[in-house]
Amino acid sequence: MTSPYPAHPAKPAASGLVFAVCVGRFYEDLARRLVAGATVVFAGAGASVEVHEVPGAFELPLAAKYCAESGRYAGIACLGVVIRGQTDHYDHVCREAAAGIARVSLDSGVPCAFGVLTVDTMEQAYQRAGGGVRHQGEDAARAVLRMAELRRSLASGAA
Repeated sequence: MTSPYPAHPAKPAASGLVFAVCVGRFYEDLARRLVAGATVVFAGAGASVEVHEVPGAFELPLAAKYCAESGRYAGIACLGVVIRGQTDHYDHVCREAAAGIARVSLDSGVPCAFGVLTVDTMEQAYQRAGGGVRHQGEDAARAVLRMAELRRSLASGAA
């Protein structure tokens, strides 16, 4: 299945730009798949990518904050996986990761994409990490590329 978001023009609009990928490595195989998808999209846009690993989704907002404050990145794709368990831990991690990543983006002005899978089962996670339903890594990269482009065009007056 293709992404529900329209594909961005194939021109290398991000040529020369550097993007960060912050990835929670709690589910190692899924994390690799998400990073691989994001990397393909960034490379297709002509951008460079630097990957920063953290233990899990809860740590993503702080990693994104460090990246945003560094001034090195045109945008940040935050990737990870949270699978519902039998406690309410899932709800806390999902809520804080989403809110934290949004806050970093709003506070810093550096586009940050929420590419965290929040699913009930491992099967759902694989389906959304390039296994047939969608690819959250690719979707997050596309989102952050678009927002970085919007930011640049508004700053240059070419919106």
